[in-house]
Amino acid sequence: MTYSDRKHRRSPKTTPLLPQKDANFGHSEAGFDGASFSGAVFNLSTTMVGAGIMALPATLKQLGAIPGLIVIILAAMLTEKSIEMLLRFTRVSKSASSYSGLAGDAFGGFGRTLLETCIVINNLGMLVVYMIIIGDVLSGTSSDGVHYSGVMEEWFGQHWWTVRSNILLLTTLLVFVPLVSFKRVDSLRYTSAMSVALAVVFVVITAGIVIVKFINGSIAMPRLLPKLIDQASFWKLFTTVPVLVTAYICHHNIHPIENELRDGSQMKSIVRTSIALCTTVYVATSFFGFLLFGDHTLDDVLANFDGELGIPYSSLLNDVVRVSYVIHLMLVFPIVFFSLRLNMDGLFFPYAIPIAYDNRRFFSVTAALICFIFLGANCVPSIWDAFQFTGATATVSVGFIFPAAIVLRDTHGIATKRDRLVSWVMILLAVSSSTVAICSDIYSIFNIGVEA
Repeated sequence: MTYSDRKHRRSPKTTPLLPQKDANFGHSEAGFDGASFSGAVFNLSTTMVGAGIMALPATLKQLGAIPGLIVIILAAMLTEKSIEMLLRFTRVSKSASSYSGLAGDAFGGFGRTLLETCIVINNLGMLVVYMIIIGDVLSGTSSDGVHYSGVMEEWFGQHWWTVRSNILLLTTLLVFVPLVSFKRVDSLRYTSAMSVALAVVFVVITAGIVIVKFINGSIAMPRLLPKLIDQASFWKLFTTVPVLVTAYICHHNIHPIENELRDGSQMKSIVRTSIALCTTVYVATSFFGFLLFGDHTLDDVLANFDGELGIPYSSLLNDVVRVSYVIHLMLVFPIVFFSLRLNMDGLFFPYAIPIAYDNRRFFSVTAALICFIFLGANCVPSIWDAFQFTGATATVSVGFIFPAAIVLRDTHGIATKRDRLVSWVMILLAVSSSTVAICSDIYSIFNIGVEA
């Protein structure tokens, strides 16, 4: 081991943000004896169920109902396997109790830094998109000189507090700042439970609309297979992979959640329960969303809920769907921010004590990140194209490439033949699909520019 590797290999005292038990520091909050199974399930599930859920019906639009649902389930299986490998290799490594620490154990300081950079890029992109969506839904958005009213404008008219920047400022100060100030991820278990419940509300409403329209005979048969018109339509199928990876990405919060558990051996069951819960929500959302809107399903299915649904109380249901989803995103925000702050701190202060034990550093990093996200959401009107690129690069790296690379590196000699086979499949799938997705996105951007 090189000097650099030894320097990055921290003691158990300084590795996790909040170790479960630490003789030197103790628990940062009196009376905390470890996170519960249910709290960990809700926190991990909330990490997964973010903005990606609204893009899943469009995945079925691209792939067809049958292949789309199969791919969603296969993505869940690959995600479960990648996390299982991470947990197994973490337990063997005596120096790693975080994802970045595990990367550092396998590839040294460069591997640690590269993974932390990917997590920071991925999480920053997601949080800026979350805030943009919140602004679009509550205050409205403008496109090609046309202003589309938000929920607050529709309800109360135009006031100073319904202006986009002011709504985002109030949301940041009144919602985000209090929630991101917690030093334990377990402190977010109740908001995470509410977030998962709101995702279920969306599924229930969508399913209810489909059932009503099915009874009155206004639901068409969904397209079961992809529509392959030309070569471009074939390559476009691969652009769904980054969306699926984004939907299941939760690897960056695995270790913080595990470190706070009363019983760390429960983590494998927690992962399986969370993935099963999220897969159920994803399959239902995709199926009912695609069944409801068919080939008119937009890339963000939330945008479909702005007109007549063909049933009574359409306007009310549209508002309920949009508001509940905005609240859902507000509650997802702090759980994603938690790992963002941890990895950003790891990049800039790699040799310091855990950030939770340094109040000045904790609140300085928190304030800097919140300001950056707020400015990004206000200065960039739409970053969906950039979000697609981060999904095809940083997100795929965090979800598939790094876990597979750690297994193939196998510094402790515990990888089985099946582990290696699955790892090669992950890497080939991630690299090939991401390359095709990026090329397809670039082609679409330039093609739209030429047509314009």
